[in-house]
Order: sequence, then structure tokens, then C-alpha cells
Amino acid sequence: MNNTNKVILITGSRKGIGRFLSEYYLDQGHYVVGCSKTESDLVNENYDHFVLDVADEAAVKKMLSVILKKYNRIDILLNNAGIASMNHTFLTPYSVVEKIFRTNVFGSFLFSKEVGKIMARAKYGRIVNFSTVAVPIRLEGEAIYAASKAAVESFTRILAKEFGQYGITCNAVGPSPIKTDLIKNVDEKKIDKLIGQQAIKTFPELSDIANIVDFFIAEKSNLITGQIIYLGGIS
Repeated sequence: MNNTNKVILITGSRKGIGRFLSEYYLDQGHYVVGCSKTESDLVNENYDHFVLDVADEAAVKKMLSVILKKYNRIDILLNNAGIASMNHTFLTPYSVVEKIFRTNVFGSFLFSKEVGKIMARAKYGRIVNFSTVAVPIRLEGEAIYAASKAAVESFTRILAKEFGQYGITCNAVGPSPIKTDLIKNVDEKKIDKLIGQQAIKTFPELSDIANIVDFFIAEKSNLITGQIIYLGGIS
């Protein structure tokens, strides 16, 4: 094992943003560990994949035990796993609310807590959570999704204070709509309305997200913590 490269754990790595980031960091020579609810077809000698529910505490702890035996550390955690349901509140079933919060909030909490313990022992770590521009825009039809990500943002800011003494930074990136499976069933007019509220009125590329993540996890970013960066000029 080459200790000059990082061990990066990325949740929700089978497709979309997680898949892109996995391949992006593998191309840089890092060791990447991913997970999702189903198997991944990503094959790389430096990639390990686990099938689990990110909010299943027993499964997560078992996964981390295996990772520690192989790598003896986790340097970076990207809490990318997330789901959305974009409906008017009247049309949103309670079961959907539970599902969204289980993945977006409980999953981020569980991985941050358990990986944070590992990072604390090493006195070093970078945690990046994922929010959305739906939080500051307060776009109607996204009440539950935005609420779950608002919880992630609050969690991130407080985590930065709790984990700072251990050399761990905690930040979040808030993408505007990316052309992935997450928005494929969303009404086009709703997406256009959201994009129209940005200072830069265009869809971001996956590389734009990687740029922000690179900034957060850089060695020189040891004093960058508790921050939320939105794409597209949203404030």
C-alpha cells in the first residue's frame, strides 16, 4: 500500500456524482472505498465496494471494520448518498419522508460518527457532506428534500466545532441540478425555474463538484471548516 495517497470513502458510489468522484480520485492514484444498496460494476485494483443501507448501523460498522483491517485508516469521507422526492407536501407520503431522512440525514450522521472516531485517533480527517441549492432557494415542491438537506447543513456546522479539536474538518457542497438520475423524473419547468434563480444560469458539470471537493479536502485547507458552498451563485 502506498501511504502517500489517501484512503477515500464515498457513499452512494454506484452511479451519478458518487461514481464520478470515485473514478476521479482513482485516476489520481488514491484508494477508494464505495458503497451502495446494489452491486457496482466499477472495477479497479484500488477500489473496494460494499453493498449496504447507509443507515444500517450494524452493516456500516462491519464495513468499517473490514476497511480498517485492510488500510488501517480512512483519510477522507464523502457523504454523497442521497435520495429525493419532489412533490407538493399534500402529495408526499409519510413513508417517503422517512426514507429520505433515513438516507440523507441518518446515513450522513452514522458515517460521520463512526468514521470520525477513526479519524480522531489519527488526528486528521476531511469530511464533506452533500446539500443542495434547494435549501437557500426554498423551491416549492421540494419541502422534504430541502428539509433533510437543511438538517445536513446544520449537522455539518456543528460537527465542525465538535471535530475540530481532532484535526478533522467538516464542510458541505450544495450542487444545483446535475443531469443525473436524481432529477430525471422532475418536471423540466421546475428545473428551469431553479436554474433561473442562479447568478450563473446553467447546469453545472460533475467536474464543478469535484473542484469544490478538492478544495475542501486539500492539505492546505486545514482551517476551512463549517462551510457550505453552493454552485451557481446562490446565497
